[in-house]
Amino acid sequence: MSTMNDWNKAVIEEFRANAGKVGGHFANQTLLLLHTTGAKSGQERINPVVCLRDDDRYVIFASKAGAPTNPDWYHNLVANPIVGVEVGSEHFSARATVAAEPERTNLFNRIATALPGFAEYQRNTTRIIPVVILKRLD
Repeated sequence: MSTMNDWNKAVIEEFRANAGKVGGHFANQTLLLLHTTGAKSGQERINPVVCLRDDDRYVIFASKAGAPTNPDWYHNLVANPIVGVEVGSEHFSARATVAAEPERTNLFNRIATALPGFAEYQRNTTRIIPVVILKRLD
């Protein structure tokens, strides 16, 4: 298992043990667990992701810490936009939609203001970091 997979697994375990609260890198940040279906494998994948609450929606950012490529979870939800979301101790299904301009920039600026590391991620890459809106399915 890779180091990143081990790290994600530890964060997921801490998240579930503490109703969504974690320490370390994600301390004092709003985090959710994103359940996607692998675009190639068809297998469930779970990733901890920093999010922004926007009324009845959750917004996530495919930053990959400013890497030159999008995270795997982004490719998975584009291929399979019905996802699972864990927030606190709640689990629900949602539809993932990639935000279009100007909403994408407005939402990205909100997270970059709240968490300046996201502005740094954008400066570290030539790609435009995608913003994804998660809307609960009833």
